[in-house]
Amino acid sequence: MLAQLISDYLSSYWGPARLLESITVLSSIGALAAALLTLLLLPKVWHLATRDKGRLHSHDPEASVGKPLGVGIFMNFIFFGLVLLLVPWSVQFYICAAAILVASLIGFADDAKPGGFSELTLGLSDLVLVIVATTAILYGAPIKLWIPFASTGFDLPAWAGLLIFVPVTWISINALNCNDGVDGLSGTLSSITLITLGFVLYSVVGHIENSQYLMIPFNPEAAVWVVGTSIMCGTILGYLWHNAPPSSALMGDAGSRPVGLLIGMLITVSGNPFLILFVAPMILVNGVTGLLKVGLIRVFRIRILKNVRFPLHDHVRKTLKWSNAQVLIRFMLIHVVTLSFLMLLLLKLR
Repeated sequence: MLAQLISDYLSSYWGPARLLESITVLSSIGALAAALLTLLLLPKVWHLATRDKGRLHSHDPEASVGKPLGVGIFMNFIFFGLVLLLVPWSVQFYICAAAILVASLIGFADDAKPGGFSELTLGLSDLVLVIVATTAILYGAPIKLWIPFASTGFDLPAWAGLLIFVPVTWISINALNCNDGVDGLSGTLSSITLITLGFVLYSVVGHIENSQYLMIPFNPEAAVWVVGTSIMCGTILGYLWHNAPPSSALMGDAGSRPVGLLIGMLITVSGNPFLILFVAPMILVNGVTGLLKVGLIRVFRIRILKNVRFPLHDHVRKTLKWSNAQVLIRFMLIHVVTLSFLMLLLLKLR
């Protein structure tokens, strides 16, 4: 927002100032600034975070004991500050950015509290934030829904959009949170997903000619979200410098929950709830399968995949004896290859 004001003031005196109106320029500046600030500032402030005490039911919890936990809160302060500086004014986006910061604060409190909050408390807080964010994105207007492999869209009222996208975003938060158990894994997978979503919003949904060619509903607000997405990617990349195996710090719920929330928001902006299946395949396989297994046991007393440990990264470490580095590289490769193939199908088979 501040960059926009600077551009408006200086452009009449100095032509290059108009570059601050470019989504590409703002996104590049935001990603670079976020990465550098996170890289340099995290070691100076992570002594303020709590310390990891080991996670129940996880494989090799002793490896993380004593490390700074919850440094995601500092990542999100950097994110929010750069949003105020660089993202063009959008009521919807700024409400959602505030929701991301609140999610980080709740996650930080959960990281710091011995034993953490109850599942019910976290689930309800996620639900409230998701409803607020989704309502802000839809702002009471009808939504143009598009689905994979179909050339026509559907006009739906805002309330129907809420019923569709709120569960998708809630799942996104909790799926990504389940991936946060191996050094570098959650950050790497989520950054790849965010980059892909940024491409979709900028080059497809937010590009009038490309959206018409691909028979996808055009959303003029989509491009604004790319700047915020780039800033979040930058903070994650700066964090990964310190979280590469063996990690020096952990973002915890203060980082994973707001990033999952942002992914769900971007899915909502895209207008395609099924997009999450195409941009986050490994995140869902690693995280949602465990949620599904626990849900079936608790609600229906049905047990599936009895011999498989979830999240899946714990299974391959304990049963297949993969090291943390092997889990990270192999899951990343599966994620990239699968995502690339699925996105090709999504955009070309219409």
